[in-house]
Amino acid sequence: MLRVPIIHPQVLSALASAGHKSLIVVADAHFAAATNIAKGATVVHAALRPETPLVPEVVDLISRTIAIEAVTAMSPSEPSLCAVADEVASLLPEGIERSAVDRAAFVALTRSADVALCIVTGDTRRFANAILRVGVTRP
Repeated sequence: MLRVPIIHPQVLSALASAGHKSLIVVADAHFAAATNIAKGATVVHAALRPETPLVPEVVDLISRTIAIEAVTAMSPSEPSLCAVADEVASLLPEGIERSAVDRAAFVALTRSADVALCIVTGDTRRFANAILRVGVTRP
């Protein structure tokens, strides 16, 4: 049996197949994955009800499973809507590159051929999206 925090077979397969610099999209429940995720990427709908799981919970599990070198958030329209991006950043180790881009640039990234996996969560908060760039494992 595996001794990792993620047990979902499709997610594990996609993470194992992703290489250095691949992108992992962790999206809120409102994200249009059918039209905004690159063809060929694995899309997993993880929500069974609103608010379960939340984007930060999924990011935390992924960060304990693979190496992450960068995180990109969608810039909110109002500074008061930065809560999810701040929570995600607080869960990641120091030294990880952090950035925020406007909605158009964020969607352009999610349509990139570099996207290996998109996990759609039950998070219903606005701007609750993150793109993780896969890093390398160091001994």
